[in-house]
Amino acid sequence: MPISKVTIKRMFKEAGADRVSNEAAAELAEIVNRYAYSIAKKAIKLSAHAKRKTIKKEDVDLAR
Repeated sequence: MPISKVTIKRMFKEAGADRVSNEAAAELAEIVNRYAYSIAKKAIKLSAHAKRKTIKKEDVDLAR
């Protein structure tokens, strides 16, 4: 479930941007989605190493 451009635009606005181009929102969305996917993959490996099927907060913290 990728983060949408609309969500990214909302984040920009909350951070203080007056206007955000579609291209800027799309670029940041791509970066955020790739980063989140990378963390998720690492968290899965960490939980498997601990012989668990459930991903815990600690797995995500370590993966980050």
